[in-house]
Amino acid sequence: MIRPASDANIRHWPLLRSLQGWRLSALPADLVAGLTLTAIAIPEQMATAKLGGFAPEIGFFAFIAGSLGFALFGANRFLSCGADSTITPIFAGGLALLAASGTPDYSTLAAALALLVGVMLACAGTFKLGGIANLLSVPVTIGFLAGIAIHIIVSQLPGVLGVASPGGPTVARIATLARHVTEANPYTLMIGFGVLAIVALSETISARIPGALIALVAATLLGISAGLETKGVPVVGALSGTLPTPQLPDIAPERWVKLVPLAFLIAIIVMMQSAATSRGFPSNPDQPADIDRDFVGAGAGSLLAGIIGAFPVNASPPRTGIVAETGGQSQLSSLVAAGLVLALISFGAGLLKHVPEAALAGVLLFVALRIIRLAQIVRIYRQSKGEFLLIIATAAAIILLPIEQGVALGIALSLLHGIWSTTRAHLVPFERVPDTTIWWPAHPSIKGESSADVAVVGFQAPLSFLNATTFRADIQEVLQDSRLRLLVLEANSIPEIDFTAAQALLDIIKICRERGISFAVARLESLRAQEAFERFGLYEVLPREHVFHSVHEAVRKLAPAAG
Repeated sequence: MIRPASDANIRHWPLLRSLQGWRLSALPADLVAGLTLTAIAIPEQMATAKLGGFAPEIGFFAFIAGSLGFALFGANRFLSCGADSTITPIFAGGLALLAASGTPDYSTLAAALALLVGVMLACAGTFKLGGIANLLSVPVTIGFLAGIAIHIIVSQLPGVLGVASPGGPTVARIATLARHVTEANPYTLMIGFGVLAIVALSETISARIPGALIALVAATLLGISAGLETKGVPVVGALSGTLPTPQLPDIAPERWVKLVPLAFLIAIIVMMQSAATSRGFPSNPDQPADIDRDFVGAGAGSLLAGIIGAFPVNASPPRTGIVAETGGQSQLSSLVAAGLVLALISFGAGLLKHVPEAALAGVLLFVALRIIRLAQIVRIYRQSKGEFLLIIATAAAIILLPIEQGVALGIALSLLHGIWSTTRAHLVPFERVPDTTIWWPAHPSIKGESSADVAVVGFQAPLSFLNATTFRADIQEVLQDSRLRLLVLEANSIPEIDFTAAQALLDIIKICRERGISFAVARLESLRAQEAFERFGLYEVLPREHVFHSVHEAVRKLAPAAG
């Protein structure tokens, strides 16, 4: 059994926290999970590096850096961090505007980008900015992933078809590929779609089956035995087998500045995906995920990746799921996988030189098809046509625009959607449920009781500058009834009140006082809303005894006096 560490050490070194209570009997489970993770990661990391325009070993470096950084500083004991196909097309598209893909300058910029992303993630975690992960709504996220999937498919089809990769916008590339389909190499087609079929079948049987590795080995053996390299089937080629030398990227200050917007976009997406992964595979189901600490872990992974010349890393939901499903007990699983990948680079690089590029393309085609959330798209279409249009708009923006601009527009659409939802809030009339003291929002299918001289209304959204005018107009419409003697605001659904809304509320209270109408607030449960009443001076015009714990109490105490 590992010797217990002090509480202070455990708090500052999450790896120790992950291993707290770890017993030697858990070693077999961690080793099995680590071996399975390695089998999944090898083809995936090679393919993701190829997707970004890097040599395959750079993907391995990213995986090692991500695994080590997260193990040292992250909180989740299952999470696997490394090269990721969600963010790779985005930063590859952004870097291509600054340097030619595959050049030393391109690799240096990628390392610099990793450092910037790492710093942003570490700062977000340190300053408890986990809420940033919620910037993308579910429909926007689904549209974003669908658009990224199209980019991946279009980028990998030339490898599967065995034709030259066209340039230009995505739509133009699709048209060019369509014209050259008849020129496809049958051997690359067979390998690419064969790998796709094997991986998909393995995933259907069990996610624990390393279908990608099996398919890669089979494609490589087939290529060697049939001499496919002589028949126009390109291969990965020999890996350098040289380990990277830690160093900081040497680029001009103005180029660092140009990378900042792209780094911010990547950091937002990493936060979103890391938070979703941590919540999906919690270390302890009885406790909330430590999202902020996981941001620090992912940031440390990107910082290490930048120092060794790799690119930004991200949490991987599929790999994390593999660790959890195969019985992994701690981050030791990820460290085992990182160690095995390091051994492969150092001593077995020659084993990968005959891997067909079409096989890697087949792996990426599967990844792309998997991230299209078709079931969710269909469900949203059936349940909310407006949010379905948000999916379409986001996907179209990412496909039609330069990818980093499309992602920025997607984030803007998500924020606008949230703002629009808030501005749609209106007053809701309440009625008393017969033979009870419960007041409930009025509904045609629910029988309720009301009185002409008493109005109970609720507002089911934060009161802010976005809806203060609507709130005031709705209440003024209620006040038009000359019979009204008591107005009760049911505030249970008002979590926040800002300055603009507070001024509107002050005006409403004064108008009621001028017209001889009693005004009361019931169920002001939000601590932030209570603090706003104090801060904005609402109690200067509203007696404190007019704030009640229930609507029934307010009506019982004030209605007779009002009458």
